[in-house]
Formats: sequence, structure tokens, C-alpha cells
Amino acid sequence: MKRCFLTYVILFFTCLSFLYVSHVAHAGYRFSDFTAYPPIHVFGAPQVSPVGLAPAALKTAYHLPQGGGEGTVAIIGAYTAPLIEQDLAVFSRQFGLPECTIKNGCLEKHVMSGKKGTGSATAKDSRWALETSLDVEWVHAIAPNAKILLVSAVTPSGQNLLDAVDYARERTDVVAVSMSWGGPEFVGETDLDTHFTTPIARAQNSITFFASSGDTGTGASWPAASPYVVAVGGTHLSFASNGSLDAETAWSGSGGGVSAYEKQPNYQKQYKIARAGDMRAIPDVSYNADPQSGVSVYYSGSTQGGPKAHGGAKNWFVLGGTSAGAPQWAGIKALGLSADNSKFYSDKASSHSGDFFRDIKTGVNGNCGYICTARKNYDYVTGLGSPLTVKF
Repeated sequence: MKRCFLTYVILFFTCLSFLYVSHVAHAGYRFSDFTAYPPIHVFGAPQVSPVGLAPAALKTAYHLPQGGGEGTVAIIGAYTAPLIEQDLAVFSRQFGLPECTIKNGCLEKHVMSGKKGTGSATAKDSRWALETSLDVEWVHAIAPNAKILLVSAVTPSGQNLLDAVDYARERTDVVAVSMSWGGPEFVGETDLDTHFTTPIARAQNSITFFASSGDTGTGASWPAASPYVVAVGGTHLSFASNGSLDAETAWSGSGGGVSAYEKQPNYQKQYKIARAGDMRAIPDVSYNADPQSGVSVYYSGSTQGGPKAHGGAKNWFVLGGTSAGAPQWAGIKALGLSADNSKFYSDKASSHSGDFFRDIKTGVNGNCGYICTARKNYDYVTGLGSPLTVKF
């Protein structure tokens, strides 16, 4: 009963976030009203052993190396995830990954403190904790030699999350920041773009910021809408019986469209994106996100000390959503140290763009014609496409 209850709670809040993100912000909506939601989906019931995609499948699909990674990937979340270190240990053993612990320096947890009288990020939230397990485990899967910095905001309010982002961006070891959350755009969001830039003092060692584009289909969300952020859309992966990749198509839930407030950055102007009207186009890139081709994630928070089946707790989940793509792209940055939007668009415009991206040409994320349809080159569902390298 406890496991079923958690699953239904997560699904309920997922549906609630769909309604929230897809709502057109009214004239009085401001940053002070912003509350983020992680676009995460549970597929099926939790199991005793992993049944979702394993790291080897994603590395095959995206031509990623088995090992590697340097620098630190910062993961920005909300609330606390007290079991993340032990869950990561189970995940790592299952898939033959190096040990990643606080003691050996691979994993670091930083809990943000609130302003006077507001407390700190000690509250528990099962949905955010599950998102944290997804993010931490899959950054480690993609870039096993990179360090992971988990920064927990006091709450998922816009200001508290930006405070966590600022902590990460000031760290000289951070090479990528993953933000698996979002919400509606708002008046004044352009004033916040500097939070997604590398501090001038370390401009030669730039940080790339990645954010999920949302899971409600067509429509823009923030912070993915910022031109200083790599917006990650979603796809569906299909595999043949021998384990080889059969096809990759656009996922119907992939967020995308045209920003209501952000102007089109130069890297998009030079690429000449159709129908953007001089505004920021979203997403930039894509990655597996459909829950039906979801990834395996170990999360013990729901069943710790709970019912057993076949000799073990049912703690293995199959998770999807564009929140799965942002941390894995951040891992790709740690592998090659070159992933950013300016290089993505330049590479896609080159005569050998197929060396960099798989062009996603089929699928839709709504009923709005051109904007909702995947197509050759750039589209508002999957952006430039999915990765085929770590060097851009």
C-alpha cells in the first residue's frame, strides 16, 4: 500500500505540474510567484530489480564512452535527500560503476540555509527526492570520473533555487549545472539571465547550464527559456532485440516553442531558425525522455523497511521526463568539456553535422502544425537533435 500510495502521489503532482506549467501566465505573474516542479514520470510499479534502460544502452545510443569525466557537475534540487548516498551505492554496484561517496570525495552535499527565520533545506519531499536520485545516479552513470555536487535549496521557490544556482556557479571546480525543474515564464525573467553565466573571474573555464524543457508538450518554460541555458527536449528510444538502437523519435511530452520574453540569441540568429520572430527558440537539444523508454533508478525512500518481495524491497523505478536529459547532458559536458549552445549551433550548421547530432525528424508534441512537429535540422520539439559525441 505504501509503494502504491507514493506512486499515485507522484503521478498526482506530475499532473498538477502539467496544469501549472501549461497555464498562460497572467499579467500580474512575477518571479515572486514562481514555484518550480521537476518534470518527472514514473512508468509502472517499482520492482525488485532494474527493468528500465541501463547505462550501457544510453551509451550505445549516444556514442558515449564507458568511462571518463572531469571537474564537478552541480545538481540543483529542493529539500533534502537523506538516502541519496546509499542509493547511489546500490545503483553503482548494480551497473559496475566506480564507488562514489562523500568519504572518497566523489559526492558532496551542500544544504542551503534560508534567510533569518526561514530555516534550511531539511524538509523531505518524495517527488524531489526521487528526482534527486535520478539526477545523481545518471550523472555518475554518464561521467563516472566526474565529481557530483548536490545543492539542496530550502524550497522550490524561484529565489531559493537561484540562490542554490549562485552557490554552484561560484565554485571554481564546477563545469556544468543541471536544473531538472521549471515553471511558467514571467515578466522580468530577462533580468535574471546573469545567474546562468560564468563569473568573469573564471571565464576561461566556462560553466554550461542545462535545464529540462518541460513535459507538457508545446510551450516555453523557465529557466530553459534563458538564452544562457541549454534547453533539453525529449525523445523516445526504440531498441532491436539484439540491443542495438532501432529508432529515436520525438516524445509527445517534450516542451518547446518560442519564449514570450527572451530575445533570440546570436547563436540562433546565425543559424536562421524559422518562425521564431526574433525571440528565443526552445529547446536547443534533445535526449531520451519518454517514460516508456525510461531509465532505471534506485530510490529506497518509499520502501525503506517496507514490504519485501522475492527477497528484496521494490526500490527500482523506471523514470522518464525531460528532467532525465538535463543531468545526462551535464555529464556529457564533464566528458568533453566543450558542450555549450554556441558550439552546438555552429556544429549543426557545418557540413558534417551528422558527426555531432542525430537529427530527429518524426514525432509531434501537440496540434499546432509547424511548431509542434519534428523535422529536418532545427525543430521546436527536439531542437538540433540528440548527441552522437562528447566533443563539440
